[in-house]
Amino acid sequence: MALLNAWNVSLDVNDRYFKSNFSELEDTRPTGKNWASLFILAIIFFTVVGNILVIMAVSIESKLHNATNYFLCSLAVADMLVGFLVMPASLISILYNHTWPLPDLLCPMWIFLDVLFSTASIMHLCAISLDRYIGIRDPFKYGRTNLLRKTMLKIISVWTISIVLSLPIPVLGLQDKQKVFVNGSCVLNEPRFVLVGSSVAFFVPLVIMVVCYYLTLRDLQKHSSSFPLESKSHSTCSSAKITNTSLLNSESSSKKSTFRVFRAPRKQSNQGMMQKIKNEQRASKVLGIVFFLFLVMWTPFFITNVLIAICQDDCSEVLYKLINFFVWVGYVSSGVNPLIYTLFNKTYRQAFARYLQCKYQEEKKIQSNRIC
Repeated sequence: MALLNAWNVSLDVNDRYFKSNFSELEDTRPTGKNWASLFILAIIFFTVVGNILVIMAVSIESKLHNATNYFLCSLAVADMLVGFLVMPASLISILYNHTWPLPDLLCPMWIFLDVLFSTASIMHLCAISLDRYIGIRDPFKYGRTNLLRKTMLKIISVWTISIVLSLPIPVLGLQDKQKVFVNGSCVLNEPRFVLVGSSVAFFVPLVIMVVCYYLTLRDLQKHSSSFPLESKSHSTCSSAKITNTSLLNSESSSKKSTFRVFRAPRKQSNQGMMQKIKNEQRASKVLGIVFFLFLVMWTPFFITNVLIAICQDDCSEVLYKLINFFVWVGYVSSGVNPLIYTLFNKTYRQAFARYLQCKYQEEKKIQSNRIC
């Protein structure tokens, strides 16, 4: 009888032990039937594929060979890497109830890549705004000096700044594990770095981007009012020529139009400059949509991130739930740009359609000799 009682006590102890351990593991095991993960997988797929199409288009299409599109191509590389390296790890964390199931060494590296690519995105948009403002303010000097080599140097500078700003994260994480882990979740836990980094890597470039964009629109409006309005026939004819070009005129065509200004009669000169200004205004509208969506999608995350860094242990649980949502809103912005180019630019749209059909060469069109 005593032996039977001892056996029952042993079973009861073992049962309580396995139940307690199972309850601990239950919080970290993958959740079942997580339908949201299917939606996230679709976002990842379209982000990677869409940005690969942008990279291919700028690389192959001669009409897209200009400074702004080179910047957009580099931006697409950052967005593609977000979909390829950052989003999948974040999805795995969601499936494990926002805990980190991967090796601890990968956590600081993942945060580093996350911060790097988001910083690179805002730096690219800031550089595009600044570059375009300089080009609009002094178009003749800009047209002579904006060579491919200098554009590549600017892009390398953008990536270098982004890497330098993000590099302290893996250093902090490898030195102190608590800097990147909070209750089993892989998050940056260094309030001072969050505050300074958010200001330097997001809010300051955002202000520069908005100011430069406003000044660009203002200068374009001034240039537009300085030229007399041409007849509808001339406007319609020249518009038909330039509608099929890239987001901006190609670099070579910009140079040609600049030389024509000096050689052509005054009336033709005014027509060329007026059309070029209209071209820049259309491009500014497309870039304005890109800037606006990036601002709307990333600003809530950075504001919430700063609030959490300020309140620290006294933060409400609502903030943590919001930041888990806002970070994915920011990730979605990486997949939005190819959609914008498709909707608002015919060259990108036609290129994407050909690439999806495995046709990578530009279609040769018969040139008409009709002079408008």
